[in-house]
Amino acid sequence: MQTVQHSEQTLKTALISKNPTLVSQYEKLDAGERRLLNQAFKPDNDLFGPITLHSQSDWIISHPEAPQDFEEFFSDPSRKAPSPEKRSIYIQCIGSLGNTRVISEEYIKWLKGYCEAFFYGLTVKLLEPVPVSVTRCSFRVNDNTQNLQIHAGHILRFLKKNKPRDAFCIVGITMIDLYPRDSWNFVFGQASLTDGVGIFSFARYGSDFYSSHYEGKVNKLQRVSSSDYSIFDNYYVPEVTSILLLRSCKTLTHEIGHIFGLRHCQWLACLMQGSNHLEEADRRPLNLCPICLRKLQCAVGFNIIDRYQALVRWIDGESADSPGVSREHSREDHVNLPKPVEAFKEWKEWIIRCLAVVRK
Repeated sequence: MQTVQHSEQTLKTALISKNPTLVSQYEKLDAGERRLLNQAFKPDNDLFGPITLHSQSDWIISHPEAPQDFEEFFSDPSRKAPSPEKRSIYIQCIGSLGNTRVISEEYIKWLKGYCEAFFYGLTVKLLEPVPVSVTRCSFRVNDNTQNLQIHAGHILRFLKKNKPRDAFCIVGITMIDLYPRDSWNFVFGQASLTDGVGIFSFARYGSDFYSSHYEGKVNKLQRVSSSDYSIFDNYYVPEVTSILLLRSCKTLTHEIGHIFGLRHCQWLACLMQGSNHLEEADRRPLNLCPICLRKLQCAVGFNIIDRYQALVRWIDGESADSPGVSREHSREDHVNLPKPVEAFKEWKEWIIRCLAVVRK
């Protein structure tokens, strides 16, 4: 294992800039916020560690990219930011996220609540879930894993066509695996920053996807018409677990971060690090490093304390994010469904430590 180390001065410049205008902008931040952000270049800080590399297949090694500091983010002419008329993030569910209607409905509400806290100050709205057939996308059975896949590019086209007028962006989420083109095996997600649309699959985040007992395998399509979507009736959906929810929240916020103009982070351990495989994605933290946090704060305009408190409330939340099952649901759906946040507990403790620094 090796670590990506930057000098104190390099990190300080990446965070604050040497541009007098941006330095002045930084100095106008609340003193507590600056104290937290300055942890980026404090060698003895215990909140923001370096990026660790475990193999040659890790993202930074296999996908060399120029790092993006705050000044480059701020000056990017192609970057889009929310406006008073477009301050909503829309989530479009494609297919079911759970093996019952209640689980699917609750899961998307949990993701909505998480996004509202993470992108604090913006409105997150849910569109009515749609079946795969409505998108008119191409689909296939993967030759290697024998699971159903839908065409990511075609889904993006559907989302762009149906993007609401007040949307900063619209993101599709699904439990069906994705592929971007015939020659590719799969893709976790795909986005168009120009159009403000993205599609992300959580299919491979289930605990059993890579096991020999994976229940989502299907027989190779036998001359099924490209317009016959009945193959998606009752397709396999993994069990909702705390790890699945954590991985879903990571992917959703990472990819929406790209739509805000945040490129892959190469400064410190950060949600915005790239990942080539599930193991690397799991090593990636839920939090933004100070440099990426300043970028997002610049784009959205939140108070850091308010944002962190909202994230703690989401982790602690009960009735607000996990409403009881109504009597209208069938007996098989009538279950108590608490939000599975066990995997978030360590992160909650980290947030509380950050709040202590800000309030010091």
